[in-house]
Amino acid sequence: MKENKMGVMPINKLVITMSLPMMISMLVQALYNVVDSIFVAKVCEDALTAISLAFPVQNLMIGVATGTGVGINALLSRALGARDFEKANKIASNGLTLTALSGLIFLLFGIFGTRIFFAGQVDPSDPIYAYGVDYLSVVCMFSFGVFGQVTCERLMQATGKSTLSMFTQLSGAIVNIILDPLFILGIGPFPRLEAKGAAIATVIGQIFAFIIGLILNRHFNKEIRISFKSFRPDLRIIAEIYKIGVPSILMVAIGSFMTFFLNKILLSFSSTAAAVFGVYFKLQSFIFMPVFGLNNGVIPIVAFNYGAKNRERIIKTIRFSCIIAVSIMAFGTLLMWLIPEQMLRLFEASDDMMAIGIPALRFISLSFVLAAVNINLGSCFQALGKSYYSMIVSFARQIVVLLPAAYLLSKTGSVNNVWLAFPIAEIASLTATLLFFTSIYKKLINRIGTV
Repeated sequence: MKENKMGVMPINKLVITMSLPMMISMLVQALYNVVDSIFVAKVCEDALTAISLAFPVQNLMIGVATGTGVGINALLSRALGARDFEKANKIASNGLTLTALSGLIFLLFGIFGTRIFFAGQVDPSDPIYAYGVDYLSVVCMFSFGVFGQVTCERLMQATGKSTLSMFTQLSGAIVNIILDPLFILGIGPFPRLEAKGAAIATVIGQIFAFIIGLILNRHFNKEIRISFKSFRPDLRIIAEIYKIGVPSILMVAIGSFMTFFLNKILLSFSSTAAAVFGVYFKLQSFIFMPVFGLNNGVIPIVAFNYGAKNRERIIKTIRFSCIIAVSIMAFGTLLMWLIPEQMLRLFEASDDMMAIGIPALRFISLSFVLAAVNINLGSCFQALGKSYYSMIVSFARQIVVLLPAAYLLSKTGSVNNVWLAFPIAEIASLTATLLFFTSIYKKLINRIGTV
């Protein structure tokens, strides 16, 4: 049988080949997230604030999808690296089953939980509440699209077919971008649905991408065979998927928890401060998404070569990907310092939003380069079966350091000081990450050979 390229292609070329399609497609994903907010901002600032406050739940939903996908990806890559094709097929089938169950859970939250969630942040008489419930309920009730899309992408990435995965993401993003102005602003025969329109455009794009992903996996992903004719859930495989994926899911859950309470701190100053935080997340996605795309390409390379016991290729992959990630983040910091006004004007920024937003973008971006190293090494923890290291670091960064620092800095009476909590937390996170990586290098990687 032909050798898998993850075991033989030169590392620098392999990392680019595996990651570039994902980096491009995730840039497009970042673009449609920003387009959502740009058009919602044309409705009013309350609508923009509402989708910003919805972010913790939406982020958790995507985190469950990607975390489960990380487990599927890494486990499938290991099975292929060890040439256990029967197990690979079982992993794929069980992964799609988990996708359906996850979608059901968020469907129930969309029906019963969204009003409770927003009532915990703003008064139900506030227009922000109505906009938020309209948006979040649709996104959650039709979440099966994003779960299916992410799983299909991970199946293709695990077998080295990142280009096909890119087509899946691009298709959904393009549909979303086209539909956003139509549904949000009510162009032509389309009704003006405002925040709910943004949600409808998003879920239609995700469902379309899911369908494309299923078609591509069935016809072009020949290394795995998905069949449900005699399928029975395999609890052992499900446990293995979640052993790898749950720490990633918990990391996102921690982030959603942090965002929820940081929004409450910011709302004590003004709803505009919370809107700025939401706008920051949209803008920083242009910087972070390519790095996440890079890591999505790196995880199967590291996992495959771990399964194949090739230590040299693991180290080279980590080193090269870290250089790329740091370069991207340094460029992002430069942009945040040089053109923050132009970025904020995309969102119809008022004078108040400018006054709060410019220092926010500049101060938070001081953490970007440090975050690049943390993200890169964190993905390696996942690929090497040490996902709980990433979870510990994420918990310490966001709950132990960032939130308390933000709260204490808010007591100075200046919202601008709150943003300094981000670089403070990233310094603490980098320290812990380097300690864990040193432990992995000594205890785990050395067991599979010498360079």
